[in-house]
Amino acid sequence: MTWSIVARSRSGAFGVAIASRFFAVGALCSHAHSGIGALATQALVNPLYGPRGLSMLSQGLSSSDVVEALIESDGGRNHRQLHVVDAEGNIAAHTGLECIEWCGHVAGDGFSVAGNMLTGPEVIEDTVQAYDAASELPFAERLIAAMQAGESAGGDKRGKQAAALLICSAEAYPFLDLRVDDHAEPLAELLRLYVKSLERYQPFVACLPSRARPAGITDRAQIEAEIERFHAGTAALTHR
Repeated sequence: MTWSIVARSRSGAFGVAIASRFFAVGALCSHAHSGIGALATQALVNPLYGPRGLSMLSQGLSSSDVVEALIESDGGRNHRQLHVVDAEGNIAAHTGLECIEWCGHVAGDGFSVAGNMLTGPEVIEDTVQAYDAASELPFAERLIAAMQAGESAGGDKRGKQAAALLICSAEAYPFLDLRVDDHAEPLAELLRLYVKSLERYQPFVACLPSRARPAGITDRAQIEAEIERFHAGTAALTHR
């Protein structure tokens, strides 16, 4: 019903981009936490994989250990699809025997692409190739571009409905959590929301309390100056 990419960026941020003919796909399927890793749970989704998987990663288990533990404890494992990237960028994935064709997964360098109910393997292949080819783009744009390539190759064979982008970087809260729950062109709308976030949201979030600056910036004039600096290209907030 879905395809997705989970990845660790060169800077150590974690991201999940996902699209599906399934309402609000990002609400149940996308999971990530700064410094720990990211995962997507899909097919006949088991939403418990998200919190359990992140908890295991936080305890130091590798991506392969997490996948093995989650599927071994799940009597519905043959209907599940799961892929995980850990803090070191290691990848592990599972596509159950009962997942609906076309289904499968491919691991790359620090990222994984997995899907089911797709028009064919070219959806995964083109998503992988596009992500590899877009290494100079900001992380969020790279993830969206990869998903758009998969959509152009056929995407979900049932059609389009929802998409989501989740990025966690240095803080305990997400850097970006964008969701398109019900739309005729969900990936195009996701890109529009991302571009909209560049106007004020991203530079504003950079002013909020953080590990390095626990109180954040509280002076409104300084916040506006930071937003102007971001748009002048002097603030490195792209999380490549």
